[in-house]
Amino acid sequence: MDLAIKLIVFLPLVAAGIAGLFCRVIGDRPAQIVTCAALLIAAALSVFVFIRIGFGPAEGKLIVVKLFSWIGSGTLDISWSLRVDTLTAVMLIVVTGVSSMVHVYSIGYMEEDPSIPRFMAYLSLFTFFMLMLVTADNLAQLFFGWEGVGLASYLLIGFWYDKPSANAAAMKAFIVNRIGDFGFALGICAVWMLSGSIGFEEIFGKAPQMAQMRIQFLGMDLPALETACLLLFVGAMGKSAQLGLHTWLPDAMEGPTPVSALIHAATMVTAGVFMVCRLSPLFELAPIALMVVTIIGAATAFFAATVGLTQFDIKRVVAYSTCSQLGYMFFACGVGAYSAAMFHLMTHAFFKALLFLGSGSVIHCLHHEQDMRQMGGVREKAPQTFILMWVGTLALSGIGIPFLLGNGLGFAGFYSKDIMLESAYGVHSTVGLIAFWLGVIAAFMTAFYSTRLMFMTFYGKYRGDHHTWDHAHESPAVMMIPLYVLGIGAAFSGLVAYDWFVGHDWQAFWGNAIAVKSTEEVLHHAHSVPLWVKLLPLVMAVSGILLSYYFYVVKTDLPARTVKAFPGLHALFFNKWYFDEIYDAVFVKPALAIGRVFWKKGDGATIDGLGPDNIAARAQDMAGVLMRFQSGYLYHYAFVMLVGVAGLVTYFMLSAR
Repeated sequence: MDLAIKLIVFLPLVAAGIAGLFCRVIGDRPAQIVTCAALLIAAALSVFVFIRIGFGPAEGKLIVVKLFSWIGSGTLDISWSLRVDTLTAVMLIVVTGVSSMVHVYSIGYMEEDPSIPRFMAYLSLFTFFMLMLVTADNLAQLFFGWEGVGLASYLLIGFWYDKPSANAAAMKAFIVNRIGDFGFALGICAVWMLSGSIGFEEIFGKAPQMAQMRIQFLGMDLPALETACLLLFVGAMGKSAQLGLHTWLPDAMEGPTPVSALIHAATMVTAGVFMVCRLSPLFELAPIALMVVTIIGAATAFFAATVGLTQFDIKRVVAYSTCSQLGYMFFACGVGAYSAAMFHLMTHAFFKALLFLGSGSVIHCLHHEQDMRQMGGVREKAPQTFILMWVGTLALSGIGIPFLLGNGLGFAGFYSKDIMLESAYGVHSTVGLIAFWLGVIAAFMTAFYSTRLMFMTFYGKYRGDHHTWDHAHESPAVMMIPLYVLGIGAAFSGLVAYDWFVGHDWQAFWGNAIAVKSTEEVLHHAHSVPLWVKLLPLVMAVSGILLSYYFYVVKTDLPARTVKAFPGLHALFFNKWYFDEIYDAVFVKPALAIGRVFWKKGDGATIDGLGPDNIAARAQDMAGVLMRFQSGYLYHYAFVMLVGVAGLVTYFMLSAR
């Protein structure tokens, strides 16, 4: 088992090193083979570990593989260890499963790119850092993986570095995440100060005592654990693109489509949700922090859904859908339904990766066209992509038949999204009810904009360039196989895993990987909510699909008429609630202006002007004066010597007197 865990984590790193460092020696195809093989082996081993941990005996629910001693300073002693429990095992399945499919898909999608080995190396490096994050046994190790995925995402988003928009998007993602990471680092320091340790077992054991402590922060006397959890959540807000620190996510679409699937579907953006679930023993003792998590998550789910209604870039629609679904996961964590949040994280990984890669298949079919206004009728050219995209769309919308076979029969999102909403209602708190109703409204909008994407892309007549249409074709098999694999997950993962994650077997499955007390209480209430609560999300989803069909298939002039009827509301949603414009006015432009002043007046005029530039100028002036005496004529030099001798004789004569 220890060997399997080590191979899962380090095979992507080895593959990244081979593809990145030896690309000129081995060439494009071997680089693709090495990286894909490493990820497929890691995915297969992850299945083995998942079965062994998730369904093994209770005493084998936690495995810690110590690699080496990492940091030793005073009382701080950190070992680099790989921690694998059920929570980690689920993430291993998600990360390696989606990443392996993305690697295989990239063989076809990036076939014309001149930098294939570099791309494959970046993908594998990203996967390694994500695996380091989810197997962390302490906060320092978690932070290492956290920053590593930030670095790798910068490289992947800015992969096409000759595009200014890609460079700008990469910088934006990196900087916005650094804001969140600053809060995360402060939270880690606070936890260490309170507990004297950053190892998970030690922290969790001291959590009750930490809940009674006070801390001085920004001149205020505050509850220590509440403050630490809020700071930790700031890090999650940045990495998981929650409201306020979400602006980097849609811009990250500038990277190649496989990057979008890897970063935004299953890995980097879910790191924040994983972190909150990992630290659930702390968060369950911090009710104010959980209230904040709930409100931010619910607001994000609603906000992102409104923006998704108006976007025309096919990848941006799916990106805002990701942002919205992450909001669902966070408010589920906020009400204590950690298992429900992880359930949706898993199902979401399958159908969202399917939607991103399916969108990439459409873009590949239409020769890099991404504007849905220039699409239409694509099902004629890409029938397989059409069917698989419908699977992902219905899974995202949460479509299913309630009560059939006990838990109902439907696509993956039908099970996971409903249990999160039922949990929010079941806690009977004010913030829980706010999250429930915002989530229900967001469910309606999700179904509307996701099927809007389908109708604008695949139905009606083609609206783009006819030369492009004449050459449009279905994607090759190497791109379609990952779509079929993800389609199976999007269709059946919810049905298969329901009892394990949130059903009768949840406690035997999870063990002590999440906060048991909170989860037990919340799930009990969730399963006993009124019938209308169980049915309402489905009713809203079906209503959204029908309304979208009416708007974009039956009465195609209605969207334009609606925009004219509500121009202000449309402008608000289309411009993403003007967050970017506000941040530019409040933060970016003043920072650039201040920086320019320091650059011109401080660095240029003062430091350089009085320092090296001034010294160099004076030396140049002196050299110019001295240069005049270097005429090259012997009699000039003899005359100077005579003058010098006469001066010396005069000096000594006067001195002798």
